[in-house]
Amino acid sequence: MTYQEVLEQAKDCIGKYCRACPVCNGRACRNQIPGPGAKGVGDTAIRNYDKWQEIRVNMDTLCENEPVDTGLSLFGKQFRYPFFAGPVGAVNLHYGNKYSDEAYNDILVSSCAKAGIAAFTGDGTDPAVVKAAAAAIGKAGGLGIPTIKPWNLETVQEKLQLVKDAGAFAVAMDVDAAGLPFLKNMTPPAGRKSVAQLREIVDSCEGLPFIVKGIMTVKGAMKAKEAGASAIVVSNHGGRVLDQCPSTAEVLEEIASAVEGSMKIFVDGGIRSGTDVFKALALGADAVIIARPFVTAVYGGGAEGVAAYVEKIGGELADAMSMCGASSLKDISRDMVR
Repeated sequence: MTYQEVLEQAKDCIGKYCRACPVCNGRACRNQIPGPGAKGVGDTAIRNYDKWQEIRVNMDTLCENEPVDTGLSLFGKQFRYPFFAGPVGAVNLHYGNKYSDEAYNDILVSSCAKAGIAAFTGDGTDPAVVKAAAAAIGKAGGLGIPTIKPWNLETVQEKLQLVKDAGAFAVAMDVDAAGLPFLKNMTPPAGRKSVAQLREIVDSCEGLPFIVKGIMTVKGAMKAKEAGASAIVVSNHGGRVLDQCPSTAEVLEEIASAVEGSMKIFVDGGIRSGTDVFKALALGADAVIIARPFVTAVYGGGAEGVAAYVEKIGGELADAMSMCGASSLKDISRDMVR
């Protein structure tokens, strides 16, 4: 199955909000929620994509003709590529009723694991969303990262127990989800977290690597570090929660420089090719998260669609590395992009 075939099939079943665009750039769905779009005018999602395209790669083929190794070691696990499927919850609300969260996660988690990467899974107002995600990760031998919304401590701890029972190798919290309209005035409450509150959540993980998703400033990164996070995700929630926000490409390098290896750094937001993955690694990321196109892959081809998409991005990354003089991820350096 080709990725073009995945896109064609997805158009027939992905619901009324997503258009299964050839390139997911935030334009067709810019100001709508539910769906993959954003509150407000949606300019941040568009900026996320555009700013990666402004970064160019520096070709250099005067180097040893060695095999290219795209492998990544993270939290004691070895992965084939340095990119992961991003967290999506309530898929039947946002992308159409072909899949429930349970069915979607079963396909995404297992097929990502089979392809040599891992999936972040989502959360939602329905407690069954995390239960389904944890069950899928448990069946995959713990090869997945549940992402929990910033609920109150009691609710977070309940969901963390599901994560631990599933044997997940790490857990995340998308603190930027505090800006989602449907989390306002929720019971249980969800919203911003102080450093002290976040530290209490990290402590509840009992040594499980904790990833803070939604960092857009050096100050925010230092707060996550103070709270004891093992990693951060430079992310503005796909541009969905705040207009007039900088793109992740614009802030990644300064955050990576400030962190200086003290935490692992992921980045998401508008990354749509293996060459974009290469750019992100050159600017200081350890790994990349891609969310919306994986939804299209599942809806358009199930496990086969996910496999096709992983091979597409992985092949593009390997080609960029080869053409820019990098034989392994550690060889990728800042001078390879401009």
